[in-house]
Amino acid sequence: MLNGKVAVVTGGTRGIGYGIVKAYLDNGAIVILCGSKKETVDHALSQLKEENPDYQVEGIYPVLSCPNEIKTAFEAIKETHGSIDILVNNAGIAARDKLYEYDMEDFKKIMDINVNSIFNCSQVVSSIMKEQGGGVILNTSSMVSFYGQTSGCGYPASKFAVNGITKSLARELGKDNIRVNAVSPGITYTDMMMNVPEAMIKPLIAQIPLGRIGEVEDVANAFLYLASDMASYVTGAVLPVDGAARS
Repeated sequence: MLNGKVAVVTGGTRGIGYGIVKAYLDNGAIVILCGSKKETVDHALSQLKEENPDYQVEGIYPVLSCPNEIKTAFEAIKETHGSIDILVNNAGIAARDKLYEYDMEDFKKIMDINVNSIFNCSQVVSSIMKEQGGGVILNTSSMVSFYGQTSGCGYPASKFAVNGITKSLARELGKDNIRVNAVSPGITYTDMMMNVPEAMIKPLIAQIPLGRIGEVEDVANAFLYLASDMASYVTGAVLPVDGAARS
């Protein structure tokens, strides 16, 4: 589905991001995964090469809050591979702090990583995509972007912002043949979920009409569809992948 496409995936070293990287590689893309530090990037690359030595995958670790680092990294990718066809803004952090104890610096950190990094990466890559005649920008939202959560207001606030960026950029960049969409995962069985006791997981499953927690592959497949030509007339969408948990 993505033969010959060049994709950059931020937050690509674990969890959903790693699943997206693998789905893209399995569908013929050249993937540059982006992580927060060299050690985690190298580990992810090693894992991928163990699974399939023929994967065309590379790693980078620019500071996503620094536009100049992003510009340098993305321009190097364009120089090496000739294009950047897909950008997945997946890097993000979560928090559950109650308002009474919420530290403003922690709130700012969530906004910096979950919102500002999307702006920074999208601003740089959109110029590259416009010059080459088009491309796809995908953002990771969350089911809490629709109705919030009971504590840690910074995280849903950041994901509401992701939805706003997605819909606005879709309208702004459509004339340049750049599609912009988001995927809104529900509760997903990542490595973090593996540490959650079963007694806590069962009540969560009971609230999901499909009767199960989502798998990483469920979310990655949504990113695969939106990146592909099958979604050539889809832009400005926030696609829920949550088993109808929102209802």
